[in-house]
Amino acid sequence: MPWLLFDIVAFECSDAQRCTPKLSRAVKLQVREPKLEQSWRVSIKQDRKEKLLNKRVPNVKRLVNCLWCFAFSLFAFGSVNAAEKPNIVLLFIDDWAWNGTPVAMDDALGNSRMPVLEMPNIERLAREGMKFRNAYASPQCSPSRVCVQTGQSSPRSGYTVYMNSRGQEYYDESRMYKNFPVVPCVSDQTIDPQTTTIPEALKPLGYVSAHVGKWHMRGDPNDEGYVLHDGNTDNKPGNTLASFAKEGKAKPRRLPENLTDPKLMFSTTEKAIGFMEEQVEAEKPFYLQISHYAMHAFSECLPATREKYANHPLVQAWYKENNKDKETIRLGDDPALWLGMGEDLDGRIGAVLENIDALGIADNTYVILVSDNGYRHKELFLDPKLKQPHHAAKWWVWQGGIRVPMIVRGPGIKAGSVFTGNVVNYDFLPTFVDWAGGDPGDLRDIDGVSLASYMAGEPPNDAFLNRNLYFHYPHYRTTMPHSAVVSGNRKLLHFYERPEIPMLFDLAEDMGEAHNIADAYPKEHRRLYDAMMQYFHEVGARIPKQNPDYDPVAYQKSKEYDKRVQWGPFKGSRPLDEDED
Repeated sequence: MPWLLFDIVAFECSDAQRCTPKLSRAVKLQVREPKLEQSWRVSIKQDRKEKLLNKRVPNVKRLVNCLWCFAFSLFAFGSVNAAEKPNIVLLFIDDWAWNGTPVAMDDALGNSRMPVLEMPNIERLAREGMKFRNAYASPQCSPSRVCVQTGQSSPRSGYTVYMNSRGQEYYDESRMYKNFPVVPCVSDQTIDPQTTTIPEALKPLGYVSAHVGKWHMRGDPNDEGYVLHDGNTDNKPGNTLASFAKEGKAKPRRLPENLTDPKLMFSTTEKAIGFMEEQVEAEKPFYLQISHYAMHAFSECLPATREKYANHPLVQAWYKENNKDKETIRLGDDPALWLGMGEDLDGRIGAVLENIDALGIADNTYVILVSDNGYRHKELFLDPKLKQPHHAAKWWVWQGGIRVPMIVRGPGIKAGSVFTGNVVNYDFLPTFVDWAGGDPGDLRDIDGVSLASYMAGEPPNDAFLNRNLYFHYPHYRTTMPHSAVVSGNRKLLHFYERPEIPMLFDLAEDMGEAHNIADAYPKEHRRLYDAMMQYFHEVGARIPKQNPDYDPVAYQKSKEYDKRVQWGPFKGSRPLDEDED
């Protein structure tokens, strides 16, 4: 239940049974900790109301009853403000595939969930909230984080990858790409100072904001409005095993027995809980982003949790099949380590949920669980019957790189519900503003839309269901420059190396993107391609150009060439990868 606050400055009480308000301020539907201040300010939290009435000053019960009558009379005349502003907690998980949780993102697909892994708190969130079957993000973590903060797509923000631009403004003319087919682009290095971020949008609405954990966007979180943060952190702080290495030595090859804070998930959670407690005590609505270093590579977990999974029958069978020994397997190869990291992460998520309950704010707090980008977890194959549902992985705008798990719980969200429309992480900013009582329409130069009404049960219209979601990766690194637009069940991909190969997919029938239907639907392909390129032009997106120095022989010798061919463009139907369904 929301809290009810009667903010009354003074009363005149002629006797113990009659109190008349002489001066009043705005009356808000809100409950705070019970207080009686010198100004006769009275607050009542419903679940503690009787205790207050029985133990506070004499005749307070009659005074309270008078306040209730006065408040409801104001309600009758329409002079009461809206319900208390909700708190917002974003649990932002690193490198986590759409099927990386034990919660099936599609109840009809067995491979839309992770076997063996136990995460009861995430399962609780799904039972109490809404699952999003088709949630999207950028294909790499830093652009995705910028999308969340700004409500802008990556092509609009210009932040499309976390790489050093080497002083270049548009094209990346590094020597390593000298003979590649196209000249790729650089990326913005920081969030545009003129862009409105989550804390900046919420502060005028009365919110205090904190960001704990991995930042990875360069710049200072304080400049974006965060009052509590861990600074300009990247992946390194979360790789805590390095801190156990003796001076001049490599990090340990086994989990140290005294490892108590893997991936900093315990200390990060404690800091987050402390922030929540402070804001509840101060009676301030808050936005809290907990950006975990898990489930990023270089897995870490408590030794006891790793031991649990190392003894699981399916993990034992994997060790045997792959000729690995539980006691000597490399940390990077051990599925028990990744599974243990997942369970330990779930425990920290549970600690946050328990604290929300203990603070009495569960009914007025939104909790969002989402990943920063897609991934491809080999741990899926612990169940030999399962194959990957998506094509490709992180760094690519195929579904494997941009489709992510997402669950939301909060006021007005039906327990156990499922939303099947396309949503994207740059929808968060306008949604948060909407929840906070602001007008998302006041936000300028954003691409996201508020999801608040859909979470409250309003059916989405065709305009929402068929809106264009844009993804842009004009770089090489481990992939090749390419872009995509998702519109309803259709998805267009464009590879700048091979513009002569049009690509279009029907995600309703082919979520694995194995059958290119562009030749069968040339007008539809042209419509989406033209819309995408027009949008890129309007927002000033960087676009690769053909390389006059292209050398096919040199390109074929490049490190990632085979993967680029395997996951590059194709005509007709492609052969499935060995691990695909």
